[in-house]
Amino acid sequence: MWIINNVFRRNLFGPAFISLFLPWAIRHPRYLLSSGSLLRAYTQTMQLRKKSEQNGLKVPPTLILSLTQQCNLSCSGCFAAASGITCQKGGQQRKKRQLDWNGWKSVISEASELGVFCFFLAGGEPFLFPRLIDLCEEYKDRCFIIFTNGTAITESDFERLKRLSNTAIVVSIEGGKEATNMRRGEGVYQKATSTLKRLSKIGAPNGISATITRLNYKYWMNNECIDNLIAQGVRVALFIEYIPVMQVPETGTSNQLIEQNDHFLMLTKKERADFRAQILKYRETKPMYIVNSPGDEEYFGGCVSAGRGFAHVTPAGDLTPCPVSNVATHNLTTATLREGFASPLFTKIRENESLLENGGTPCSLFAHPKEVAELAKSVDAYRTNQ
Repeated sequence: MWIINNVFRRNLFGPAFISLFLPWAIRHPRYLLSSGSLLRAYTQTMQLRKKSEQNGLKVPPTLILSLTQQCNLSCSGCFAAASGITCQKGGQQRKKRQLDWNGWKSVISEASELGVFCFFLAGGEPFLFPRLIDLCEEYKDRCFIIFTNGTAITESDFERLKRLSNTAIVVSIEGGKEATNMRRGEGVYQKATSTLKRLSKIGAPNGISATITRLNYKYWMNNECIDNLIAQGVRVALFIEYIPVMQVPETGTSNQLIEQNDHFLMLTKKERADFRAQILKYRETKPMYIVNSPGDEEYFGGCVSAGRGFAHVTPAGDLTPCPVSNVATHNLTTATLREGFASPLFTKIRENESLLENGGTPCSLFAHPKEVAELAKSVDAYRTNQ
C-alpha cells in the first residue's frame, strides 16, 4: 500500500525508476503524452494537502476503495472475507447495502478536491463492480491502481484498458502454480498469469501482489522465481506480509485479540529479517520495482494509516483507518471525507506514537489490540463488519 508514498516521498524518480519506466513508456507513447498532466496534477494535490495540513486537516495522498463485497473466488484465509469486507463465492456472509457507481464517484470527487491523488481499487473482486473502468476514465488526472485476482477481466475490459494512461493493474498470486491454486482454487494460476501476459501485450502497466507467509516466503527469496517474473514482463511486485484478522471487541467484553486465521502463517522475527534482507538485495540487482510491507514503513516513521499515507473506505461507505481495522466513526453516505479525516479516531491514531510501531508483527494496529479497543471505545467507534 506504500507504492505511491515510496515514489513521491522518497527520491525514487531517480535512475533506477526511470530505467524501468522509460523503455516501457517509449514502446507505449500514450503514457509519455499523459505523464506531464499527471505530474502537474500530483503537484497540485501536494500543494492542497500541504495547505490543509497547515489548517489542521491531514489529507492522505492515497485512498483505498473496497468497491464491492462480491468475489468470484473463495480463497482460504481470505482477510477481506474474515474481516467482513467481502462475501466470498459460496460464503454465508450477509451482504450489506453497498455504494453504487454514483456513490463512489462522489467519494472520488470529494477526495480529489481535498488533494488525494491516487486511488487503490480493491474488493472483493473489483472487476465484478459495474462500470469499474468508467471511474478511471472519469478522472483522467488521477492515478488508479486496481488490485484483482486476474480471473474476471473481460475482453471489453482489455480493450478499454488499452486506451487508458492513468491506470495500473496488480494481479494477486501466491507464488508458483501449486501454491496459488492451493489457496485460490484450481486453474487460478493459469488465468492470473495469462492476464499478466495480456496486460503486458496491450501496454497496460501491471504487476503482482503476494501475501507472504511461512509457507511461501522462501519461494520469493529464490532469485530464479523473481527472474521468471521479470522474463514475463512483470516489473512491479508488492510483497505484503500475512496479517491474522484483528477485530476490536464489543463493549463490555475483554480486550483480547480475536484471531480468525492461523497465527502460524505469520513470519517469525528471523524469517522477517531474512526476507527483508533479500528484498533489499533485489532492489540493488533486479530490474523490478518492489514494495515490501511492513519493511518499508521504516521510511515513514511507522504505520501510515489513518490519513498519514492512506485511509480506507468499505463497500458500504465506512471510512476506516486501513483495510486491517474494521472500526469507523463516519460513513460517507451521511458524512463527508473531510469530517472523517478530521475525526478523533483518525487523529488519536496518528498522535499515538506507540500505535505506529508494529512491535515485530506485520501490522501496527494488529500489534496493539488492547490500545485499539480502548481508543475505539473512547470515540464511540462501531464495528464495520456488523
